Amino acid sequence: MAFLPPWACALVGCISVSLAGAFSLSDLYPPLWNESPGQFSDYRVENGKYVIDPWLYSKRMGMYKILVNKTASYFEKFAPDNEQNFLWGLPLQHGWQYTTGRLVDPSRRTDCGYEYGDRLCISVDSWWADINYFLCALPFLAAVDSGIMGIPSDQVLLLPPPKDQTKFCLNISSCQSSFPKTMKKWNVLYKRLQSPSSSFDDLLKYLWDAHLSSLKDAYKIFEHRLEYYSKPEADFGRDWCVALDYLAAASFPTTFIQVSGFQKGLPPRVLVDGDKAPFISDFTDFQNTVLLGLNLLHQVDNATDCTPQSCNPCNSPAMSATETSAIYRTGNLTKSEAKGLERHPTVVQPIAGRTQ
Repeated sequence: MAFLPPWACALVGCISVSLAGAFSLSDLYPPLWNESPGQFSDYRVENGKYVIDPWLYSKRMGMYKILVNKTASYFEKFAPDNEQNFLWGLPLQHGWQYTTGRLVDPSRRTDCGYEYGDRLCISVDSWWADINYFLCALPFLAAVDSGIMGIPSDQVLLLPPPKDQTKFCLNISSCQSSFPKTMKKWNVLYKRLQSPSSSFDDLLKYLWDAHLSSLKDAYKIFEHRLEYYSKPEADFGRDWCVALDYLAAASFPTTFIQVSGFQKGLPPRVLVDGDKAPFISDFTDFQNTVLLGLNLLHQVDNATDCTPQSCNPCNSPAMSATETSAIYRTGNLTKSEAKGLERHPTVVQPIAGRTQ
C-alpha cells in the first residue's frame, strides 16, 4: 500500500469546520436563493412544458431549490428542517462558483457573468459551469423521471447554450440516451430515498456514486476548457476533481452545515498566475492550507498506486514534523510549505453530527 499523507484526512471528509457564534441558516444560503424560482410554476410554460434557461444563474439555482424542497420530506426521519438533506451540497457549490467568479466567460470574448455585462449570465466557456451543468441537469431531470417532483416526465425542457449545443442534454429522453449509466445511478438514488428502510449512510453512498458518474461524464467532454484559465486555476480544477474521489470514499456528508463549513477552505476568487499556496496573501491560513493540500493529494494520487479505496486517509493522526520533512525531502514540498502544514494540524478533526 502506498503512503498517503495523514493530513489528507482533512481534505477527504475528516474535517469539521465550526461555524462559531450565533447565526441564521438563511445567512448561509447561496446568493439569490430567495429570489430564485421555488416551484415549477415560477418558470414560463410553452406547449405544455416548463421551459428553463440553465444558463442564467438564478434559473439554474431554481432547479436546485425545487430539488431540495421536493425531497425534504424524505429526510425528515434523519433531522428536522431539511438540515440533513445531502442534496444541499449541489446548490451550495453552485453559489460558491458564482460568488468567486467561476461562472464568467474565462476567454473574455463576451461580457457573460461580469459586473459590467450580464452578471447572472453563465458562460458555456466556463469549465466550472459546464461541469456544474452535469451536476444540475442530470440529477434534476432524473428526479422528475423518478416521480419525486410530482410532474410528468415530458413536461420539462432545458434551453441550450449559445454554442456547443450537442454537448448538453436538454430533456429526460436525451439525457437517458446520451448518459444512460449516470441517469440510472441518479434514479437508483431517488428510488432508495423513497424507501422507508434506507439509512442515511446507505443513501450517501448512492449519492456519491451518481455524483462521481456525472463528474466523469462532464470531465471527458470539457477538459479542454481548462486552457482558458491560468495554470494555478487549471491545476486547482484538476486537483478538485481528484479530491472528490476521496471525499466520496470517506462518505463526506454533503449537508448544509458540513458543506457551508468546508467551503470556507476553498479559494474565494479565481486563481491567477503567481498564486502559490500557502503564500497567497489575500487568502486565509485555512484556504492556503486546503489549496496546498489538494495539490499534494493530487501529486500523491498520480505518483503512487494509492486509491481512495485502497488507502483510508482517515485512520491516521495529524502529520508530524518528521513526516512533513520526509515529504519535503522527496521533492513534493518545499521546506516552507512543509512547515505550513505543521502549523495547521487543527484542521484534522473527525466529522461531527453524522446521523444514521
